[in-house]
Amino acid sequence: MLTEYFRLKENNTSIKQEVIAGATTFVTMAYIIIVNPKILEAAGIPFEASMVATIITAFFGTMLMGVYAKRPFAIAPYMGENAFIAYTVVNVLGYSWQTAIGAIFIGGVLYTILTLVKLRSWLANAIPNELKIAFAVGIGFFLTFIGLNETGIVRLGVEGAPVHVGNLTEPTILLAIIGFLLISFLMIKKVNGAILLGILIISLIGFILGFTPPPEEIVSMPPSVSATFLELDILGALQWGFFAVILTVFVMDFVDTMGTLIGMSYKAKLLDEDGNLPEIEKPMLCDSLSTIVASLFGTTTAGVYLESAAGIEAGGKTGLTAVVTALLFLIALFFAPLLTAVPSYAYGSALIIVGFLMMSPISDLDLSSLAKSLPVFIVIAFMSFTYNLGIGLTAGFVVYPLTKLMSGNYKEIHLGMWIMFFLSILFYIFYPY
Repeated sequence: MLTEYFRLKENNTSIKQEVIAGATTFVTMAYIIIVNPKILEAAGIPFEASMVATIITAFFGTMLMGVYAKRPFAIAPYMGENAFIAYTVVNVLGYSWQTAIGAIFIGGVLYTILTLVKLRSWLANAIPNELKIAFAVGIGFFLTFIGLNETGIVRLGVEGAPVHVGNLTEPTILLAIIGFLLISFLMIKKVNGAILLGILIISLIGFILGFTPPPEEIVSMPPSVSATFLELDILGALQWGFFAVILTVFVMDFVDTMGTLIGMSYKAKLLDEDGNLPEIEKPMLCDSLSTIVASLFGTTTAGVYLESAAGIEAGGKTGLTAVVTALLFLIALFFAPLLTAVPSYAYGSALIIVGFLMMSPISDLDLSSLAKSLPVFIVIAFMSFTYNLGIGLTAGFVVYPLTKLMSGNYKEIHLGMWIMFFLSILFYIFYPY
């Protein structure tokens, strides 16, 4: 029955392969269970309730993605948007977290409306092939940078040298390097589940050698979510002074989801002959509804997760991958201490590998054309060096029409790209720097 529902044979995959892929995606993104509420705690949002809200959002969105959209993508509260809410909206601008979450709800409703009228899919299909390649490759570089930072191989530097190499003699960094080489070896030998296996082996070694303390308990009852459930302040978010915040939240999620979805689909070879994702409204609706659910339970914008690439590289091709990931998130409600014990040097080395694998579409790019390759370069560079997918995506939407105008090919610019151009300009004007 599963085989027929998810069309496993048609996609040249199996239940075993999809389960491994789903588990791989989960392990690489399980950190969000702890990291998201930790960041939002800085805004005054209670940690335990926020953790439950994070898990519920991830379960709802990812399960919907698997059952309804039948795509191998996981959904969870976005990194970046959570920091923007906690550190900028609440701590700098002085708004309450309830008002900030109200803005998330408004954004979710807007996404849903735009999805149902098919405006989001129309805009997505307007994106030229070179930018779709840029999204995939840029995500790869971004994941690599995250992995290098999480493992400690690359660290913050000093003025004049923003980043520098970490202390490669540190045991955990050496273990991360070993993890990278181990996963590489397993993949070269075509071992099924190489990424997941590598993460688990390095985690176990870290526990045995005492580099990371093993979980103190395995099973625990989930905390109450009452402190954040339905505590959002929608009316407060509708005041004119909050317009810049709503616009920023809206554009960041709008372009993040679009870019991630298209980039992942390009890599997973899910795009049709015209370079579009069939029935793209379905995964977009999953993301929109997940954001509404996220705000109701008390957390920030949700969308397709970059770490889905790990599951795709592990062989995930259908919605069954997402269903497995969703079920593991549900289990995490009771096994959070165990599942969040995976150290950053274990999953970080996996992200470096995944980042490398995401780079392959660059071979489809015509680098001889400056008008086509310059926007690609801008997207990749800004995604990585600003540590913000939204900045890179909007930069691409601004530069692409300009390079077309400069080359005299303005007739090739789709109307949808002009809309993205002006939306991105507004984003930069009102962004609370």
